[in-house]
Amino acid sequence: MTARQRASASAAPSGHPLTLGVEEEFILAGADEVPAVHPETDVFTDDGPHEPGAPEDATALHGEMLTSMAETATGVCTDLTQVRAQLTAARARLSAAARAAGVQPLPLGTPPVPGPPRSAAPTPHYRHMRRLYGYLVTQSETCGCHVHVGTFDRETAVWAAGYLRPWLPTLLAISANSPFYKGVDTGYASWRTIMLSRWPTLEIPPHFPSAAAYDETVTTLQRGGVLPSGANAYWLVRPSYHLPTVEIRVADTTATIDEAVLQAGLVRALVHTALAARADGESPPGMSDHMASAALWTAARHGLHGPALHPFTGRQVSAVGLAEEMMAILRPALRETGDLEEVQRLLDRVLRDGSGADRQRRTGRRPGDAFGTAEAERRVAPAAPVSADGRGG
Repeated sequence: MTARQRASASAAPSGHPLTLGVEEEFILAGADEVPAVHPETDVFTDDGPHEPGAPEDATALHGEMLTSMAETATGVCTDLTQVRAQLTAARARLSAAARAAGVQPLPLGTPPVPGPPRSAAPTPHYRHMRRLYGYLVTQSETCGCHVHVGTFDRETAVWAAGYLRPWLPTLLAISANSPFYKGVDTGYASWRTIMLSRWPTLEIPPHFPSAAAYDETVTTLQRGGVLPSGANAYWLVRPSYHLPTVEIRVADTTATIDEAVLQAGLVRALVHTALAARADGESPPGMSDHMASAALWTAARHGLHGPALHPFTGRQVSAVGLAEEMMAILRPALRETGDLEEVQRLLDRVLRDGSGADRQRRTGRRPGDAFGTAEAERRVAPAAPVSADGRGG
């Protein structure tokens, strides 16, 4: 069961906090942090609690598009305390499974050093994608943090996606964690975003006035051979194709659990704010498609401590200032959900210390050493003991 299925599994009554599910993708690496290892596919596939006493319907591990990647998924969560606990459990389970397979998970958006040729996962879905997209599949070793917010109908999900469009670049700037790619400092805070832009529809979507308009566009793309038959589009915010949830896919995989919790809190507050605006008869804020593309590129290029493009005025502003502006808009929703103190604390820390990309560059190490073996494992599974040689106990 995926995080979006879990997020929709127990719809909260009207007026209650919206449910959450979080998926995180990780690079699997062997010695010297070189990716493109080829573990047995089923090592990273399970569907239930692992440890005695684990919360019911908690976390799951999945294979990903490439055999050098894996994904974790939380269960359905109703508050950030639950999100934190399940993210911690999921990372610990992944670390243990990876250790058993002789590899380690890296919480990075792109591989920091080059390695052998990548291989697509041997599943019918990914084989079909390989036929459709060719070389692009094995060249897309990118890892993101996806937040799923549930408990509303499909029309509302499409409306909420339209409301969130202007704030996706700011969410990216806060999470940017992929400055290095195969031994090169790219000069970008999120090289993952640039790599993903090669895919059809992997961008901020246009505004859709209704679910019918959304579905018509996706069907047209499928019939034209741009998307796999029966698949959703790859947009950075989208309604589920089958379930009453909205999925926000813009963030890089974050270096720490704190930053993943921050993404979940900000995203849920944005959706709460969107639903309140809809109830008040407001329209989604206007932003042209070319402005959306420019703002996303700017966030990928400069990250959090650099310039940003204001989504409504088109003027260059500081990314920190824009993050603070978004936070001011979200405070009423964060108070309502009880998340204000936690989200403010986590955001203040990132604004002070920088995103994962900022912190990687400050180490002064070679790109491939952005995370040493022991540090990478500690960040994935902070509760797991790590010996002096960097191996789990």
